[in-house]
Amino acid sequence: MAFRTPRDLELTALLISPNRELADAFLATVPVVRGFQILADLRTYPHLQTLEIRLRQLRPEVAFVDLTSNLEQAGEIIRYLSSLKPPVFAIGLHSHNDSEAILHSVRQGASEFLYAPFDVEVQQEALARLRRLRQPEAGEEEQQGRILAFSSSKPGSGASTLATQMAFALRRTTGKRVLLVDLDPTGGAIGFYLKLTHQPSVLDLLQASQFGNVNWADYTVSCGGVDVLPGPDAPRLEPFDPVRYQEFFHQARMFYDWVVADLPSVFHRISLLAFAETERSYLVSTTELPSLHLTKKALGFLSQLGFGKDRIHLVLNRVNPKDGIAGQDLSKLFDCTVQASFPNDYFSLHRVITLGRPLSSDCELGRSIEVLAAKIAGSEAGEKKRAGHVLHAKATLAET
Repeated sequence: MAFRTPRDLELTALLISPNRELADAFLATVPVVRGFQILADLRTYPHLQTLEIRLRQLRPEVAFVDLTSNLEQAGEIIRYLSSLKPPVFAIGLHSHNDSEAILHSVRQGASEFLYAPFDVEVQQEALARLRRLRQPEAGEEEQQGRILAFSSSKPGSGASTLATQMAFALRRTTGKRVLLVDLDPTGGAIGFYLKLTHQPSVLDLLQASQFGNVNWADYTVSCGGVDVLPGPDAPRLEPFDPVRYQEFFHQARMFYDWVVADLPSVFHRISLLAFAETERSYLVSTTELPSLHLTKKALGFLSQLGFGKDRIHLVLNRVNPKDGIAGQDLSKLFDCTVQASFPNDYFSLHRVITLGRPLSSDCELGRSIEVLAAKIAGSEAGEKKRAGHVLHAKATLAET
């Protein structure tokens, strides 16, 4: 039997507090209580879109929310946290035992309420209640599949092609269950590439009443051993509901070993949410100047949103050796490593798209994709072993 260390017993947490005196008073008690691991300290009330991204990145179990600076804004954040599935348990923080603030925060969905001077015994009692709430989800992470996402800064850079072929390569390399999903509501490129006539699309699945009772076979079509969930045949601009997308990723992880997502442009909200959900996100660029320019801009944008270099993997597509552009030069330009380069193999792609078949390893592009697939599959075990240390490393994050 494995014994849990005190660090394992801590609940990972996000602190949101414009009131720095209140925050400092609470943070001073954290080492004494030894029950919460603060992953990030947000010094302003974030917009919900920004909060959504930070939550996908950090995956905290609880969030401490300052009720003193602006009760209405705090309530809005608590309401959003409690609406997530699974929820992030909100804990209201106050300078004193304010009955109005307690009532308001509880109505919005807060699980606990703490006030200065943040008595250690009171915190430990709250911690025990929160642990009981979290207990049913123990061990869930170990059973979940892995999600890979492909997007580009400039449409037409080949992200859909690479996502499609990566799904087939992972199937051949690992022999495990693979889902290929087209999350571009206006594209539908995967259905075209594979000559699919299957009518239901990912949007139909997103509109299903309960993901937990969904039969995935009713929405997917099998192609080359890969389950494919295509985009809509015609562009559809459905209202964007981040909670439904979060539920989709959660259920897909439970059912498949690998989920490969083809995304719209990286600046689209769907792509930003997906990047925050995935283990590996690939930003695809060609060596054409407009694509390089937009890619540099996209990397800066992602960095501002809190995506570190360990989360975003840059790959170059349609590389021609005659162009004289080296991966090292672009690594310096983008200040990040180019993870892979794929050759401009137009004729091989044209052949398989015409036939609606996956690339094989008898062409240069097919071999390059299989090399990356093998690298990803080979590093999966190592990443799972390190997973327990990731949140500890993130505890140093702070936001001003």
